[in-house]
Amino acid sequence: MKLEDFDFYLPENLIAQTPLLKRDTSKLLVINRTRDNYEHKSFFDILEYLNKGDTLVLNNTRVMPARLIGEKQDTKASIEVLLLKNIEDNLWECLVKPARRVKVGTILNFSNIMQAECIESKEDGFRYFKFKYTGIFQERLDELGTIPLPPYIKQSLGDKERYQTVYSKAVGSSAAPTAGLHFTEKLLKKINDKGVNIAYVTLHVGLGTFRPVVVSDIENHKMHSEYYEIDEEAANLINETKKLGKRVISVGTTSARTLETVASNNSGKIKKESGWSNIFIYPGYKFKCVDALITNFHLPKSSLIMLVSAFYTRENMLELYGLAVKKGYRFFSFGDAMFIY
Repeated sequence: MKLEDFDFYLPENLIAQTPLLKRDTSKLLVINRTRDNYEHKSFFDILEYLNKGDTLVLNNTRVMPARLIGEKQDTKASIEVLLLKNIEDNLWECLVKPARRVKVGTILNFSNIMQAECIESKEDGFRYFKFKYTGIFQERLDELGTIPLPPYIKQSLGDKERYQTVYSKAVGSSAAPTAGLHFTEKLLKKINDKGVNIAYVTLHVGLGTFRPVVVSDIENHKMHSEYYEIDEEAANLINETKKLGKRVISVGTTSARTLETVASNNSGKIKKESGWSNIFIYPGYKFKCVDALITNFHLPKSSLIMLVSAFYTRENMLELYGLAVKKGYRFFSFGDAMFIY
């Protein structure tokens, strides 16, 4: 398949810049794959489509204040650093801007309590930094860093918690698992009261979630790696759900990638597991665990629109995306959602 096969027209005014006042009042496009039809709903209507015994799988990652502004020790030039991946101890993979000013040996000062030295230079602005600091790293990061909003969001965010899910717990993401932003604590309680199970997995979302695919032949695309964890409780609950013939409903592409990674590693079963996932899901992929998917509307030519196209066909998804544009759905991180079942 070619990259151009996943392009679509998106007016700039449909890129959501701010979250809605109430999380669960966003629009919801509900798609029934079997009947090949759709309905326009509000997100809080998701309760109607969840059945007793189903398991809703949520990604409980929490976005780090990973954006730092440093000063070069020699020239005092300002450098932006985005923490992406903790390699080991105090060694981090980062994206820097402007990259041309950061070479091996460059030292950045973030304050008198944190400093970083570039020890390896990679392509496309990626660098490895060794950090030195006083106290506890996460506390220093909370003091000095800011939440890195996606580049297509131009407005500042008043309440930082609106770029976190209400169930976020495991700190480590560079971006939010945005399908989960629609849930409120009240809605989750109603879901649980209905007899729907809730399982939590962790996948720390990396920079690749922002980046479009650039190769013309998508099979040549190299997927970014992201750290994931599934504990024994979640694994047992998901396996029991499948055994009873009920549905595993993935909240977001990050949960879906986690589930499909573990299922692929274990002949379709879910086990307690952690590691790095670089699974690339595009049309032709056969899902091994996920039965239904809650997801936002994604960027043209992105690996995410390829994943949802694998779940329902490229032609159908592009037709529905065109419909969403006509109906004024809001796109991307703070945008509206779809439920495919």
